[in-house]
Amino acid sequence: MEQKKFDVNSFIGMILLGGIIFWWMSTQEPAIDATNDTTDTEIVASPESNNNTSNAFVNNTVVENDSIKQRNLKNQLGAFAESAINASEGFSVLENEVVKLTINNKGGQIKEALVKNFKTYDSLPLYLIKDNNASFNINFGTTDNRILNTKDLFFAPTITTNGDIQIVSMKLKVSETQFLEYRYEMKPKEYMVNFSIRSQGLSNVINRANPINLDWSLKAYRNEKSMKTENTMYTNFYYKAADEVDYINAGKSEVLNDVDWVAYKQHFFATNLLSDTPFNNATITSTDLVLNEEIDTVFTKRFELKTPLELSNGELNYNMKWFYGPNDYNLLTTYEGTDLADSADLGWGIFGFLNRVVFYPVFNFLQGFLSNFGLIIILMTIVVRLIMSPLVYKSYLSSAKMKVIRPELTALNEKYPGKENAMKRQQETMAVQRKAGVSMMSGCIPALLQMPVFFALFKFFPTNLALRQEGFLWANDLSSYDMIYQLPFTVPFYGDHVSLFPILASIAIFFYMKMNQSQQANMQAPAQEGMPDMSKMMKYMIYFSPIMMLFFFNNYASSLSLYYFVSNLLTIAIMLVIKNYVIDEDKIHAQIEENKKKPEKKKSQFRQKIDNAMKQAQEQQKKK
Repeated sequence: MEQKKFDVNSFIGMILLGGIIFWWMSTQEPAIDATNDTTDTEIVASPESNNNTSNAFVNNTVVENDSIKQRNLKNQLGAFAESAINASEGFSVLENEVVKLTINNKGGQIKEALVKNFKTYDSLPLYLIKDNNASFNINFGTTDNRILNTKDLFFAPTITTNGDIQIVSMKLKVSETQFLEYRYEMKPKEYMVNFSIRSQGLSNVINRANPINLDWSLKAYRNEKSMKTENTMYTNFYYKAADEVDYINAGKSEVLNDVDWVAYKQHFFATNLLSDTPFNNATITSTDLVLNEEIDTVFTKRFELKTPLELSNGELNYNMKWFYGPNDYNLLTTYEGTDLADSADLGWGIFGFLNRVVFYPVFNFLQGFLSNFGLIIILMTIVVRLIMSPLVYKSYLSSAKMKVIRPELTALNEKYPGKENAMKRQQETMAVQRKAGVSMMSGCIPALLQMPVFFALFKFFPTNLALRQEGFLWANDLSSYDMIYQLPFTVPFYGDHVSLFPILASIAIFFYMKMNQSQQANMQAPAQEGMPDMSKMMKYMIYFSPIMMLFFFNNYASSLSLYYFVSNLLTIAIMLVIKNYVIDEDKIHAQIEENKKKPEKKKSQFRQKIDNAMKQAQEQQKKK
């Protein structure tokens, strides 16, 4: 039997294998025993440790993000990064009995302007600013070569009071002692709000080499029932420049100097900006936003003011005023030294003069006694017609005189027939009129004197705020049309509805012109050869004028149609009284005969020149 030898290699291998097994077993953690108190402590401690680690990560992430954000803001805004870092969304409110303004932290501008005590045509609250329809922005450069817009930056608000004055200060900060401030001050029961723009400590921040531009724009909401009347006739961009008030039409843009104020006028309401320091090189623009008047629309026009602002000792310092409220003539006259009342659109020249001096005082006087505006219009019409009745009498008297001498004028036509005797016939006709004390102008002048009243009232009623949404009989708004029937279609130049007051006014005009036809026929000399027959033209006008009235006034203020209806009825009554109880044709004839016996008065130089010219024309005609 063979004896086995000792294997050294196998022995070394066994030792190494045992060492490996021992190392592996010694490095393994013991099994966890749920009943071990020490292990319990470790279990509780472990989650806490994990949470601490997690929180540290989140905080580090936030700090890292804030740091990145601050660096980005510094890169974008430079010195004004402070305002964005500490920015907060929000708004401040200024409110009194008549207006409520909501001021946004972003941009420091008014985001809502609510005019209290008024409603839109569809009974909604009346906002002049809402849903970002307006923008107020200052664009400027900084000394570190950045161009910034205040509308994109956040202002820090402060609300205080000074007695009964509410104050909102909006500051765009570089630091606590360096800022751009918008300051709003509101008094009780006032539509006018004091507003100032000033900077402090920014002389080394604002770059004087770059222009500082103010840009204020607004899209005007539709507020009235008749969009055509509101937008086409009474929504305009008014301004006062170089001590004159004027306006621009839609689609126009102008560059102006010495601008004291601008008014975004929307028929009965306005948004105005006034400045103690006039704007120079200001660009104003008006744009019509109504593409089709037959389609309902939200906005009527867009108004825009762009003007550079000037630095004083390296700082901004402008004292201004905002006005958000009714464009009421009586109200606007209380703001002395502003000429805002001129934006009430009472007409130019003598028409505006009559409205200011006569019709508004009379209307305001009657308004103090009556609350029914339909009755006020009727009483006002009576007053106007009584004042104008002497002119009606003069016109009728001239008509009666012409009627008396008409046979003589007819005889002259027969005595001097033909074109060759036209000048001689005219001379003799004028001689008969002078001897009888009759002037052709005596009939025209009363009619001409009544025209300013017609056009003045044409402006007075549709722009009178007191009549807005005031009803009378079937008309629920005297400042707009009185609809009694909605048409299923649109008639060109007439509209899609039927208004009753224009129909009544047209009927009254027809009978007035019918009655007046005979008077006008008496005023005219017999038709001469080669001259147009005016009597035929008058016959056409009797039918044409009422139809024109009907079409034109169907979409206009019912108060104006009511006035013309009552006015024509009163005129007819006055004419009947004068014709039947005042004018005596026999007495007029006797007076004319007496006038003929009197020696002819010495001709004036003007009259002599006319006679000489007519004689020369007659001699030339004979030679031909």
